[in-house]
Amino acid sequence: MTARQSSSAPRETRLSLAQDAGLDLPAGGRILVLHPGGTDRFDMLPAERLLILSPHVTVIDAFARQGIATTTEAPAPGQATAALVCLPRSRDEARDAIALAASLTDGPVIVDGQKDDGIDAMFRALRPLVALGDPIAKGHGKIAWFPSPGAAPLAAWRAVPGTVTDSAGRAFRTQAGVFSSGGVDPGSALLASVLPTSLGGVGADLGAGWGYLSASLLARAPGIDTLHLVEADARALECARSNIADPRARFHWRDATEPLPGVALDFVVMNPPFHAGRADRPDLGTAFIRAAAAGLKPGGRLWLVANRHLPYEATLAASFRTVEETGGNGSYKLLLAHHPRRGAEKAGHPGRVTRNKGAGNRGTGR
Repeated sequence: MTARQSSSAPRETRLSLAQDAGLDLPAGGRILVLHPGGTDRFDMLPAERLLILSPHVTVIDAFARQGIATTTEAPAPGQATAALVCLPRSRDEARDAIALAASLTDGPVIVDGQKDDGIDAMFRALRPLVALGDPIAKGHGKIAWFPSPGAAPLAAWRAVPGTVTDSAGRAFRTQAGVFSSGGVDPGSALLASVLPTSLGGVGADLGAGWGYLSASLLARAPGIDTLHLVEADARALECARSNIADPRARFHWRDATEPLPGVALDFVVMNPPFHAGRADRPDLGTAFIRAAAAGLKPGGRLWLVANRHLPYEATLAASFRTVEETGGNGSYKLLLAHHPRRGAEKAGHPGRVTRNKGAGNRGTGR
């Protein structure tokens, strides 16, 4: 899935307040920044010393465009003289990031986050383990820091790969912080259960995550020649590589809201994201739909699962000549769109969505 970023405009303010309150950054060396959002600003820090660590291609690209060094892999211990953790929403992912930061630097470890992302609970959990200073609160968030104790005191916080088993008994590797890391997403399971076994040619799974939908589709449709898995989270894509040994799979670490260059698709499947942090962001899903329409052949088809409340129908009708609701249940709707319109989104071309009442309600397939 694409990166779930939360705008944290006060972060820069809290960093400045922390420096005024005694945060003493070393005079030289790398300042490692873990899990920032793509819109975060660190203008108060020397850009030439920053190293952004993120699995999300959209975040990496945003900082690379500013000329700031980026990486998806943790540097060797001792290469950073300070570390800043921008608290992720997932508790396990956040603990792993803090423990990793402590293992990589001998200098200060700074932790900043929003209250609704669990910063207070994280500080309570940290206090018995490290010499955490008094937090500074600003803009519905807090920042605090501690001298790195090394890897040992926080070793139990490091995340380990997880395993998810689906209703067919297949085991999948997952990781803390990736979408649906604790189990098969019911929307993906629902879509996987109804995709035609006759699918063939070249297809794509946009926002493929750790590969459940793609694995199910490849097992279900032997006529597929190539299936492109497009995923913005490098961790999820690495899990997908482990979960799918089928030689027809192709893996792409890229923004799924952008069409695959040079690839003409016969079909697309997707369960697009619709959150950034805790906020609903249906525009993410509409961007996925437009990317699908742009990448499909004139007769291509899109299969989409979405939560009932998400307003995708207008974008679908503007992007495709035919759109049908083919089934679902009380929580999810299954939508089939085919024959993409070229340039129709810009023209505001009207359209309508029909509902296939005969499809009935289906279970989640979990």
